[in-house]
Amino acid sequence: MSSIKIECVLPENCQCGESPVWEEASSSLLFVDIPAKKVCRWDALSKQVQRMTVDAPVGSVALRQSGGYVATIGTKFCALNWEDQSVVVLAAVEKDKKNNRFNDGKVDPAGRYFADWIISMDLASGTLTLPSVISILLLSPSSTMAEETAPAVTERHQGSLYALFPDHHVEKYFDQVDISNGLDWSLDHKIFYYIDSLSYSVDAFDYDLLTGRISNRRSVYKLEKEEHIPDGMCIDTEGKLWVACYNGGRVIRLDPETGKRLQTVKLPVDKTTSCCFGGKDYSEMYVTCARAGLDPEALSRQPEAGGIFKITGLGVKGIPPYAYAG
Repeated sequence: MSSIKIECVLPENCQCGESPVWEEASSSLLFVDIPAKKVCRWDALSKQVQRMTVDAPVGSVALRQSGGYVATIGTKFCALNWEDQSVVVLAAVEKDKKNNRFNDGKVDPAGRYFADWIISMDLASGTLTLPSVISILLLSPSSTMAEETAPAVTERHQGSLYALFPDHHVEKYFDQVDISNGLDWSLDHKIFYYIDSLSYSVDAFDYDLLTGRISNRRSVYKLEKEEHIPDGMCIDTEGKLWVACYNGGRVIRLDPETGKRLQTVKLPVDKTTSCCFGGKDYSEMYVTCARAGLDPEALSRQPEAGGIFKITGLGVKGIPPYAYAG
Protein backbone atom coordinates (compact mmCIF):
# COMPACT_ATOMS: atom_id res chain seq x y z
CA MET A 1 0.00 0.00 0.00
CA SER A 2 1.28 3.44 -0.85
CA SER A 3 1.99 5.82 2.00
CA ILE A 4 -0.88 8.02 3.11
CA LYS A 5 -0.47 11.78 2.70
CA ILE A 6 -2.73 14.37 4.34
CA GLU A 7 -2.67 18.03 3.35
CA CYS A 8 -4.86 21.06 3.87
CA VAL A 9 -5.54 22.17 0.30
CA LEU A 10 -7.79 25.08 1.23
CA PRO A 11 -7.48 27.03 4.52
CA GLU A 12 -11.10 28.17 4.33
CA ASN A 13 -11.68 28.64 8.08
CA CYS A 14 -15.20 27.22 7.83
CA GLN A 15 -17.25 27.58 10.97
CA CYS A 16 -18.80 24.24 10.05
CA GLY A 17 -17.67 22.88 6.69
CA GLU A 18 -19.87 20.06 5.39
CA SER A 19 -21.30 18.16 2.42
CA PRO A 20 -18.21 17.72 0.19
CA VAL A 21 -19.17 16.66 -3.36
CA TRP A 22 -16.80 16.16 -6.29
CA GLU A 23 -17.87 17.62 -9.63
CA GLU A 24 -15.96 15.75 -12.30
CA ALA A 25 -16.94 18.07 -15.17
CA SER A 26 -15.18 21.05 -13.58
CA SER A 27 -12.55 19.19 -11.52
CA SER A 28 -13.99 20.98 -8.52
CA LEU A 29 -15.00 20.24 -4.96
CA LEU A 30 -18.31 21.61 -3.76
CA PHE A 31 -18.95 22.06 -0.04
CA VAL A 32 -20.91 24.25 2.35
CA ASP A 33 -20.19 26.31 5.44
CA ILE A 34 -23.48 25.84 7.27
CA PRO A 35 -23.69 28.83 9.67
CA ALA A 36 -21.90 31.17 7.24
CA LYS A 37 -24.73 30.46 4.74
CA LYS A 38 -22.22 29.74 1.98
CA VAL A 39 -21.92 27.24 -0.83
CA CYS A 40 -18.32 27.01 -2.05
CA ARG A 41 -16.66 25.58 -5.15
CA TRP A 42 -12.92 24.92 -5.10
CA ASP A 43 -11.21 24.36 -8.46
CA ALA A 44 -8.58 21.66 -7.96
CA LEU A 45 -6.67 22.79 -11.06
CA SER A 46 -6.52 26.57 -10.54
CA LYS A 47 -6.73 26.28 -6.71
CA GLN A 48 -9.25 29.12 -6.77
CA VAL A 49 -12.44 29.09 -4.70
CA GLN A 50 -15.76 30.70 -5.55
CA ARG A 51 -18.45 31.32 -2.94
CA MET A 52 -22.20 31.84 -3.13
CA THR A 53 -23.99 33.33 -0.12
CA VAL A 54 -27.61 32.36 0.53
CA ASP A 55 -30.23 33.64 2.98
CA ALA A 56 -30.25 30.84 5.58
CA PRO A 57 -27.95 28.11 6.95
CA VAL A 58 -27.15 25.71 4.11
CA GLY A 59 -26.95 22.07 5.15
CA SER A 60 -25.92 20.35 1.93
CA VAL A 61 -25.28 20.71 -1.77
CA ALA A 62 -25.56 18.21 -4.63
CA LEU A 63 -25.22 17.99 -8.40
CA ARG A 64 -28.24 18.35 -10.69
CA GLN A 65 -28.66 16.38 -13.91
CA SER A 66 -30.14 19.34 -15.80
CA GLY A 67 -27.26 21.61 -14.78
CA GLY A 68 -26.39 23.72 -11.79
CA TYR A 69 -26.83 22.38 -8.30
CA VAL A 70 -29.41 21.69 -5.62
CA ALA A 71 -29.03 22.58 -1.96
CA THR A 72 -30.92 22.42 1.31
CA ILE A 73 -31.22 25.98 2.63
CA GLY A 74 -33.00 26.52 5.92
CA THR A 75 -36.25 24.56 5.57
CA LYS A 76 -36.20 24.48 1.76
CA PHE A 77 -34.96 22.31 -1.08
CA CYS A 78 -33.54 24.76 -3.64
CA ALA A 79 -32.01 24.87 -7.10
CA LEU A 80 -28.84 26.94 -7.50
CA ASN A 81 -27.71 28.66 -10.67
CA TRP A 82 -24.00 29.25 -10.17
CA GLU A 83 -23.62 31.57 -13.15
CA ASP A 84 -26.05 34.25 -11.94
CA GLN A 85 -25.96 33.26 -8.24
CA SER A 86 -29.74 32.78 -8.21
CA VAL A 87 -31.79 30.48 -5.96
CA VAL A 88 -35.14 28.91 -6.84
CA VAL A 89 -37.19 27.11 -4.19
CA LEU A 90 -38.29 23.63 -5.27
CA ALA A 91 -40.07 22.59 -2.07
CA ALA A 92 -40.27 23.42 1.64
CA VAL A 93 -40.99 21.35 4.74
CA GLU A 94 -42.15 21.96 8.32
CA LYS A 95 -42.63 25.69 7.82
CA ASP A 96 -44.24 25.90 11.26
CA LYS A 97 -41.07 24.72 13.00
CA LYS A 98 -39.02 27.91 12.94
CA ASN A 99 -36.13 26.42 14.93
CA ASN A 100 -35.54 23.50 12.59
CA ARG A 101 -33.46 23.28 9.45
CA PHE A 102 -31.98 20.82 7.03
CA ASN A 103 -28.65 19.25 7.89
CA ASP A 104 -26.83 16.68 5.74
CA GLY A 105 -28.08 15.51 2.36
CA LYS A 106 -27.19 13.27 -0.57
CA VAL A 107 -28.73 12.05 -3.83
CA ASP A 108 -29.64 8.38 -4.22
CA PRO A 109 -28.87 6.28 -7.35
CA ALA A 110 -32.33 7.04 -8.77
CA GLY A 111 -31.88 10.81 -8.50
CA ARG A 112 -33.88 11.50 -5.32
CA TYR A 113 -32.41 14.12 -2.96
CA PHE A 114 -32.41 12.79 0.60
CA ALA A 115 -31.95 15.30 3.40
CA ASP A 116 -31.71 15.29 7.17
CA TRP A 117 -33.93 17.54 9.30
CA ILE A 118 -32.61 18.64 12.69
CA ILE A 119 -32.86 21.20 15.48
CA SER A 120 -30.21 23.88 15.00
CA MET A 121 -27.60 24.16 17.71
CA ASP A 122 -25.60 26.90 19.36
CA LEU A 123 -23.02 27.74 16.71
CA ALA A 124 -20.97 29.98 18.95
CA SER A 125 -20.34 27.40 21.63
CA GLY A 126 -20.47 24.35 19.42
CA THR A 127 -22.20 22.41 22.16
CA LEU A 128 -25.36 20.40 22.51
CA THR A 129 -26.80 18.58 25.48
CA LEU A 130 -27.37 14.87 25.72
CA PRO A 131 -29.56 15.01 27.55
CA SER A 132 -28.21 18.44 28.43
CA VAL A 133 -24.66 19.04 27.21
CA ILE A 134 -22.15 17.16 25.11
CA SER A 135 -19.42 18.71 23.06
CA ILE A 136 -20.76 18.64 19.51
CA LEU A 137 -21.40 20.95 16.63
CA LEU A 138 -22.35 18.64 13.97
CA LEU A 139 -24.54 20.19 11.34
CA SER A 140 -24.52 18.02 8.30
CA PRO A 141 -26.38 16.57 5.13
CA SER A 142 -30.16 16.87 4.52
CA SER A 143 -31.69 15.51 7.63
CA THR A 144 -33.67 18.02 9.60
CA MET A 145 -32.67 19.14 13.03
CA ALA A 146 -34.13 21.51 15.62
CA GLU A 147 -32.56 24.69 16.91
CA GLU A 148 -31.95 24.71 20.62
CA THR A 149 -34.48 26.43 22.82
CA ALA A 150 -31.61 27.86 24.88
CA PRO A 151 -27.87 28.01 24.15
CA ALA A 152 -26.42 24.51 24.01
CA VAL A 153 -29.74 22.89 24.84
CA THR A 154 -31.83 21.02 22.36
CA GLU A 155 -35.06 19.07 22.38
CA ARG A 156 -34.44 15.38 21.84
CA HIS A 157 -35.95 13.38 18.99
CA GLN A 158 -36.87 16.38 16.83
CA GLY A 159 -35.04 15.24 13.70
CA SER A 160 -36.44 13.60 10.57
CA LEU A 161 -35.41 12.28 7.18
CA TYR A 162 -36.98 13.63 3.99
CA ALA A 163 -36.50 13.07 0.27
CA LEU A 164 -37.20 15.39 -2.65
CA PHE A 165 -38.34 13.28 -5.60
CA PRO A 166 -37.63 14.23 -9.23
CA ASP A 167 -41.19 15.58 -9.64
CA HIS A 168 -40.49 17.94 -6.69
CA HIS A 169 -42.83 16.25 -4.23
CA VAL A 170 -41.39 15.58 -0.77
CA GLU A 171 -41.80 12.49 1.38
CA LYS A 172 -40.94 12.06 5.05
CA TYR A 173 -39.28 8.73 5.79
CA PHE A 174 -39.16 8.79 9.57
CA ASP A 175 -38.78 11.13 12.53
CA GLN A 176 -37.94 10.92 16.24
CA VAL A 177 -34.19 11.09 15.60
CA ASP A 178 -31.70 13.45 17.22
CA ILE A 179 -29.09 14.55 14.68
CA SER A 180 -29.90 12.97 11.36
CA ASN A 181 -26.64 12.82 9.46
CA GLY A 182 -24.52 10.70 7.11
CA LEU A 183 -26.15 8.91 4.16
CA ASP A 184 -25.10 6.55 1.40
CA TRP A 185 -26.14 3.48 -0.59
CA SER A 186 -24.53 0.10 -1.20
CA LEU A 187 -22.95 -0.56 -4.58
CA ASP A 188 -25.86 -2.81 -5.63
CA HIS A 189 -28.33 -0.11 -4.45
CA LYS A 190 -30.12 -2.59 -2.19
CA ILE A 191 -28.99 -1.13 1.16
CA PHE A 192 -29.34 2.41 2.51
CA TYR A 193 -26.77 3.42 5.14
CA TYR A 194 -27.71 6.09 7.65
CA ILE A 195 -26.34 7.83 10.75
CA ASP A 196 -28.25 9.38 13.64
CA SER A 197 -25.18 10.87 15.27
CA LEU A 198 -26.26 10.70 18.90
CA SER A 199 -26.98 6.98 18.59
CA TYR A 200 -23.24 6.54 17.94
CA SER A 201 -24.20 3.97 15.33
CA VAL A 202 -24.02 3.42 11.59
CA ASP A 203 -27.32 1.81 10.56
CA ALA A 204 -28.54 -0.01 7.48
CA PHE A 205 -31.97 -0.40 5.86
CA ASP A 206 -33.14 -2.61 3.04
CA TYR A 207 -33.67 -0.28 0.06
CA ASP A 208 -36.05 -0.49 -2.88
CA LEU A 209 -34.47 1.64 -5.58
CA LEU A 210 -37.61 1.70 -7.72
CA THR A 211 -39.86 3.19 -5.03
CA GLY A 212 -37.30 4.61 -2.59
CA ARG A 213 -38.86 2.59 0.24
CA ILE A 214 -36.76 1.56 3.25
CA SER A 215 -37.27 -1.24 5.78
CA ASN A 216 -35.57 -3.56 8.27
CA ARG A 217 -33.38 -1.09 10.16
CA ARG A 218 -30.34 -2.54 11.94
CA SER A 219 -26.99 -1.37 13.27
CA VAL A 220 -23.88 -2.36 11.33
CA TYR A 221 -21.29 -0.56 13.47
CA LYS A 222 -21.23 0.99 16.95
CA LEU A 223 -18.56 3.64 17.43
CA GLU A 224 -15.98 3.22 20.16
CA LYS A 225 -15.43 5.90 22.79
CA GLU A 226 -12.26 7.34 21.23
CA GLU A 227 -13.97 7.60 17.84
CA HIS A 228 -16.50 10.03 19.32
CA ILE A 229 -19.47 11.03 17.12
CA PRO A 230 -20.25 9.70 13.63
CA ASP A 231 -21.03 12.46 11.13
CA GLY A 232 -20.86 12.34 7.32
CA MET A 233 -19.86 9.28 5.32
CA CYS A 234 -19.16 7.89 1.86
CA ILE A 235 -18.59 4.51 0.23
CA ASP A 236 -15.65 3.13 -1.77
CA THR A 237 -15.55 0.78 -4.76
CA GLU A 238 -15.10 -2.20 -2.44
CA GLY A 239 -18.37 -1.46 -0.68
CA LYS A 240 -16.70 -0.28 2.53
CA LEU A 241 -17.91 2.81 4.38
CA TRP A 242 -15.79 5.80 5.38
CA VAL A 243 -17.14 7.79 8.33
CA ALA A 244 -15.93 11.19 9.54
CA CYS A 245 -15.81 11.26 13.35
CA TYR A 246 -16.75 14.61 14.87
CA ASN A 247 -14.52 15.47 17.86
CA GLY A 248 -12.54 12.35 16.95
CA GLY A 249 -10.26 14.01 14.42
CA ARG A 250 -10.36 11.05 12.07
CA VAL A 251 -12.09 9.14 9.33
CA ILE A 252 -12.62 5.42 9.80
CA ARG A 253 -13.16 2.69 7.23
CA LEU A 254 -15.81 0.11 8.13
CA ASP A 255 -16.94 -3.20 6.70
CA PRO A 256 -20.74 -3.06 6.98
CA GLU A 257 -21.01 -6.81 6.46
CA THR A 258 -18.76 -7.84 9.35
CA GLY A 259 -19.20 -4.76 11.56
CA LYS A 260 -15.42 -4.40 11.83
CA ARG A 261 -13.31 -1.26 11.60
CA LEU A 262 -10.66 -1.79 8.95
CA GLN A 263 -8.67 1.44 9.03
CA THR A 264 -8.30 4.72 10.89
CA VAL A 265 -6.84 7.87 9.35
CA LYS A 266 -6.20 10.67 11.84
CA LEU A 267 -6.20 14.32 10.78
CA PRO A 268 -4.57 17.37 12.45
CA VAL A 269 -7.99 18.77 13.43
CA ASP A 270 -10.60 17.52 15.91
CA LYS A 271 -13.93 18.41 14.35
CA THR A 272 -13.93 16.32 11.17
CA THR A 273 -17.44 16.48 9.69
CA SER A 274 -17.70 14.67 6.35
CA CYS A 275 -15.77 13.04 3.51
CA CYS A 276 -16.04 12.17 -0.16
CA PHE A 277 -13.84 10.75 -2.90
CA GLY A 278 -12.71 12.90 -5.80
CA GLY A 279 -9.92 13.62 -8.22
CA LYS A 280 -9.71 12.42 -11.81
CA ASP A 281 -9.97 8.75 -10.85
CA TYR A 282 -11.71 9.20 -7.46
CA SER A 283 -8.60 8.03 -5.63
CA GLU A 284 -8.37 11.15 -3.46
CA MET A 285 -10.45 11.69 -0.35
CA TYR A 286 -11.62 15.16 0.65
CA VAL A 287 -12.53 15.87 4.26
CA THR A 288 -14.41 18.86 5.68
CA CYS A 289 -14.19 20.05 9.28
CA ALA A 290 -15.35 22.75 11.68
CA ARG A 291 -13.71 25.40 13.83
CA ALA A 292 -16.79 26.74 15.68
CA GLY A 293 -16.61 25.96 19.37
CA LEU A 294 -12.81 25.81 19.51
CA ASP A 295 -11.24 28.14 22.08
CA PRO A 296 -8.06 30.13 21.32
CA GLU A 297 -5.85 27.46 22.87
CA ALA A 298 -7.43 24.72 20.76
CA LEU A 299 -7.14 26.86 17.63
CA SER A 300 -3.46 27.43 18.32
CA ARG A 301 -3.00 23.64 18.32
CA GLN A 302 -5.00 23.14 15.13
CA PRO A 303 -4.69 26.30 13.03
CA GLU A 304 -6.03 24.47 9.95
CA ALA A 305 -9.39 23.80 11.63
CA GLY A 306 -12.18 24.69 9.22
CA GLY A 307 -10.02 23.90 6.20
CA ILE A 308 -10.48 21.38 3.40
CA PHE A 309 -8.18 18.37 3.60
CA LYS A 310 -7.07 15.98 0.86
CA ILE A 311 -5.94 12.44 1.66
CA THR A 312 -4.00 10.45 -0.92
CA GLY A 313 -2.43 7.00 -0.83
CA LEU A 314 -5.44 5.21 0.67
CA GLY A 315 -5.18 2.42 -1.89
CA VAL A 316 -8.92 2.51 -2.63
CA LYS A 317 -11.16 4.60 -4.86
CA GLY A 318 -14.62 6.04 -4.55
CA ILE A 319 -17.54 6.31 -6.95
CA PRO A 320 -18.94 9.40 -8.68
CA PRO A 321 -21.76 11.17 -6.81
CA TYR A 322 -25.31 10.82 -8.08
CA ALA A 323 -27.11 13.88 -9.43
CA TYR A 324 -30.65 15.03 -8.63
CA ALA A 325 -32.99 14.10 -11.47
CA GLY A 326 -35.57 16.88 -11.07
